[in-house]
Amino acid sequence: MDKNLKHHGLIQAFSRTNRVLNGTKPYGNILDFRQQQEAVDAAIALFSGEKSGPQAREIWLVDKAPVVIEKLQGAVQKLDAFMQSQGLDCAPEAVPNLKGDDARAAFINHFKEVQRLKTQLDQYTDLTDENAATIEQILPLANLLGFRGAYLETAQRLKAQQGKGTDQPAPDDVDQLDFEFVLFASALIDYDYIMGHIARFSNPTPGRRNMTHQELVGLIQSDAKFMNEREDIAAYIATLKAGAGLSETAIRDGYTRFKAEKDAAELAAIASQHHLATAALQTFVDGILQRMIFDAEHLSDLMAPLELGWRARTHAELALMADLHPLLTKRAGGRDISGLSAYEQ
Repeated sequence: MDKNLKHHGLIQAFSRTNRVLNGTKPYGNILDFRQQQEAVDAAIALFSGEKSGPQAREIWLVDKAPVVIEKLQGAVQKLDAFMQSQGLDCAPEAVPNLKGDDARAAFINHFKEVQRLKTQLDQYTDLTDENAATIEQILPLANLLGFRGAYLETAQRLKAQQGKGTDQPAPDDVDQLDFEFVLFASALIDYDYIMGHIARFSNPTPGRRNMTHQELVGLIQSDAKFMNEREDIAAYIATLKAGAGLSETAIRDGYTRFKAEKDAAELAAIASQHHLATAALQTFVDGILQRMIFDAEHLSDLMAPLELGWRARTHAELALMADLHPLLTKRAGGRDISGLSAYEQ
């Protein structure tokens, strides 16, 4: 803010900072060059109705960084207490050992609050070195990334149970979970960023190698944007040798080939298992992903060469779709394929 404002003009200017740019901007950040604290207080009092005074400021403005840091410490302590109550250490590698969906749901809620506060702190531009050191002490970066990965794995598992309408519905704690994947997707960590780090991992000069193999995989697993592709990227990294000296272009081309070969092998295995021609199955899958529509008539055409009776063909179609459904869902990359829901398990 570089001009004097008051009342609705000031509130309108503040409100513009909270327009959502993407999932990583949950708060606005306002720099006031006119020292208008009194005008801010007056505007908040005017537009808060009965909720004036300190309570109104709590509603309109976020806390100062030290207060949020203290809240983060409390949230981490609650997460630690929960893990201890389950007989486990408060460590990312212990999360898969949680027993029962109720415990997994509790972990989701505890860590979501930790991440929400960490995301809020990431918006502050006035953090001191002391603040940063305190945050790192409360929640070391390696632990944060590890817990993010554990959260995404657990959330995917529980989310699959919601709204299925089966004879054994998800427990209430699971059914009511709100999964906030946007808190776990950083705009700074995109495909280019990952490929750049993989290239540096491959660089023959040790001093330029920013991340180890384990750190690279942890970074990918901690970001929601890579939920559908992280297994492929992690598997590709495992094929690379540190210090091999590959350029970023070679890394990108290599990953493209790796993924194409992996996808082709996966489809060929399904074709063989169901006694179908690989080329025919590939055409069938390509057609679905191009149109984002599942056509039952095309499925019948695909199965026709097997010359099965209607009962045997129905059984064969269901068996094939049990294998194809997760493949199509993954390759759709979060997009909805019309008609495919009929084959959900």
